[in-house]
Amino acid sequence: MITIEEPRRVAPPVSGKERHQLDSWLDFYRSTLLKKCAGLSVEQLSRRPVPTSDLTLLGLLRHMTFVEQVWFEITFAGLTVIEYYKRDDDRDADFHDLASASLEEVVERFYTACGRSREIAAAHDLDELALAPRRGREVDLRWIYVHMIEEYARHCGHADLLRELIDGATGY
Repeated sequence: MITIEEPRRVAPPVSGKERHQLDSWLDFYRSTLLKKCAGLSVEQLSRRPVPTSDLTLLGLLRHMTFVEQVWFEITFAGLTVIEYYKRDDDRDADFHDLASASLEEVVERFYTACGRSREIAAAHDLDELALAPRRGREVDLRWIYVHMIEEYARHCGHADLLRELIDGATGY
């Protein structure tokens, strides 16, 4: 059975420089999402345990890969990239089209997107504005960090519930 390996998760510091705290919190939540997915089969990761929701653990991992690309690569750096899970006919293909990439590809893409995000962010000041406005908004790198932490925190909460419904695992 192919599964996601449990990552090493480091608790963010409770004091220190702003940039270090932002980097640490973002990495903590990236690892938390992977931790919620660790050890499950692709079938379990693809399960929709809440009948009224399209959310799956695999879909959350795909979505956050897409979000990393959108905010750091496309919006902040102004790069033209192949958005892994974008489809013109389905705005939420990252949640719906779960069979379009193997589990290995999904994990590799997540790590690649996070790595690119780290590289891009490390080369810029927090006050620097993104090169491409997003939905008509000019945002700085600090705002992107805070938004990404919020996005991960919200989806890690979803992942907590999904994981508990899939196999009863809680509390980590």
